Amino acid sequence: MNPTRPNLAGWVRSSNNVTQQFLSLGGRPDVVSLAGGLPGSEFYPVDAVRSATGRALDRWGAQALEYGPVEGFPALRASIAKRIAAANDAPVGIDNVLLTAGAMQGLDLLGKTLIDPGDLIVAQFPTYLGALDAWRPRNPSYAKLDWQLDRPGLDDVLSDAKFVYAVPNFSNPTGVLVPTEHRKALLSKVHAAGTWLVEDDPYLPLQIDGSAGPSILALDAASRLGNVYDGPVVYLGTLSKSIAPGFRVGWVVAEPRLIETLALAKQSTDLSSSMFAQAVALELIESDIEATHVPMMVRHYRERRDALCASAARHLSEWFSWDVPPGGMFVWLRATNPAIDTNQLYTFALEEKVAFVPSSVFDPAGELRDAMRLNFTRSTPDMLDEGIRRLARAVRRYLASSAPDRGTC
Repeated sequence: MNPTRPNLAGWVRSSNNVTQQFLSLGGRPDVVSLAGGLPGSEFYPVDAVRSATGRALDRWGAQALEYGPVEGFPALRASIAKRIAAANDAPVGIDNVLLTAGAMQGLDLLGKTLIDPGDLIVAQFPTYLGALDAWRPRNPSYAKLDWQLDRPGLDDVLSDAKFVYAVPNFSNPTGVLVPTEHRKALLSKVHAAGTWLVEDDPYLPLQIDGSAGPSILALDAASRLGNVYDGPVVYLGTLSKSIAPGFRVGWVVAEPRLIETLALAKQSTDLSSSMFAQAVALELIESDIEATHVPMMVRHYRERRDALCASAARHLSEWFSWDVPPGGMFVWLRATNPAIDTNQLYTFALEEKVAFVPSSVFDPAGELRDAMRLNFTRSTPDMLDEGIRRLARAVRRYLASSAPDRGTC
């Protein structure tokens, strides 16, 4: 007879394994996965990484294989600070930078540092699933940021919030690009409310059409002097989309006192991120690999985005509408047929061996059930077309199964 053991922590019972499922489906050759937020692996710069690895070991030797500072490899911190300062015309120095295991660890550390149970987060809606997962153990409450910044009561909500969470560049999941005037308006309200603004910016390199415009960090930095940024914007970045996700190299840029507190939280999480990965990443950045690699990758992503949208126009336009995203990795399909519940549709899609992400997982309350997120960066145009065809078959079967029984004459 097995002994009774204590229950798991309460947050586990409200969690999900959606991300695990999507990563698992991406490895199945019989399934067309439009679900994961994954780059095209054939574009990873393998030869450049191989060369950079040798240079890093020649340059740093055993130091690259050691434990390192909690804040990250100092030379890479300095390089990231210089990079962010130049891109945003901002007074960013090394004391403003914490290196993390991808931007996801930055979200997790912000949860550990800022959120007490019940605290309010104002989050861009729909909200990135990874952020919701990172903060779930802290049990916060949420208010929607829909960029209607003149709506009554918003100022009071912002004053009560621990922080605002925004993904203004090619948002996950919707692919939306937030106009500069909306960014300025939100920043002004954040200043008036006296709260933090977390700007998550992983998709900035993936600008397919036009320019993203200034970051919220840049807009805030324009009014500041000195050599160190000390404003309310907390900026997250990563190399996962511009070079390769396997490095797990990301960063948080924030005012120095918050960086110190985040480092305190980080030391109890991983003690030290990989100095080896950070040393190799430094070599790649200093060799300016992104100048040649990113434009090549974006050309292919444009072709894939256009292929997915063209196929959707042929096979899904009877039931869904969407906007062509100007960048990023995702197309957000909104059901125009009120009979469609994408949570229910998901089961039919898996039976047709195609996967997508239902909209409910991007809603803290789980109530958004009339949309889906499709990824276009991972698959070839032919595979995207096949996936859309399978999805169309799933929609037909789902609607047929849910149609009322009219009986017989």
